[in-house]
Amino acid sequence: MPATAAHLRLPPLAAVRVFEAAARHQNFTRAAEELGMTQAAVSYQIRLLEDRVGAALFVRQPRQVALTAIGRRLAGPVGKALADIGTVFRDICEESQSILTISSLQTMAINWLSPRLAQFQIENPQLEVRVGTSEHLVDFATESVDLALRYGLGEWPGLVAEKLFSCHYAPLCAPELREQLQLRKPEDLLRAPLLSPGDDFWKVWFADVGIDVPKPKLGDRAAMSLQMQAMNIQAAMRGHGVAMAVPELFAYDIAAGRLVFAVEHAVADDRAYWIVYPQERQRERKIRLFRDWALAEASAGSLKLPSMAQNGDVAAPVR
Repeated sequence: MPATAAHLRLPPLAAVRVFEAAARHQNFTRAAEELGMTQAAVSYQIRLLEDRVGAALFVRQPRQVALTAIGRRLAGPVGKALADIGTVFRDICEESQSILTISSLQTMAINWLSPRLAQFQIENPQLEVRVGTSEHLVDFATESVDLALRYGLGEWPGLVAEKLFSCHYAPLCAPELREQLQLRKPEDLLRAPLLSPGDDFWKVWFADVGIDVPKPKLGDRAAMSLQMQAMNIQAAMRGHGVAMAVPELFAYDIAAGRLVFAVEHAVADDRAYWIVYPQERQRERKIRLFRDWALAEASAGSLKLPSMAQNGDVAAPVR
């Protein structure tokens, strides 16, 4: 950006800061002590400013200094300007350290983070927590976000990624539907109402249990197709069908009996959920507080899963 005439007329800010302290104390020695400078350095900065103004700002006396008329004219506005700058910086610093902004995938925010977040707030009342949802990887340089909760392989250059929990996927439904349809074996799901049957994870799951069901056949079934995993689970809990989902995200609902495994089989995913934040911010207290709490929550809430088989190269469903 080209410099304006106003920018070119600005005096050295270091000299302005020294002038404000000297004018307030009416003493170069006290100003030097406040600023951590020598008296000679203070005198030098004042001379620079006087050269810029083209007039004396202080009358030098044996044991003190006194402002000239021009010095008095400058002292009030300069003091107010520096006080305003100090206030703005103090407010920004206080806000930066007292507000924790988290970006999360929507299903993760609704089903994993939200039920637990009140406890974090109780343990850290000094922090105001703000949660936003988005699908894109946060640009920490341009977005006002402290950390993100993301799904993937954990490979984001320039960012610290700490694993919250590994992912699996399994068919989940309401206990009443499982009993009503007498779901016991994987092949029983072929006669069950599947939610979003066109999801790639259904075909991979069936292949993992040894059932070859062409994807078009699954996708052509008359069934609800919902965009989000959370929407599929809500429909499943209401008895509308069986959802293919990440059970770790719905551990509370499984523990409460609102959801059950439709059949006893879960497939391991090579991706996971991660806490992600910039490397240069890893020592910030608010980030460390949330990271330590979230990792402890994930460890304490680990879910006992039915039999699993490792599977790679599967397409990721909408999270």
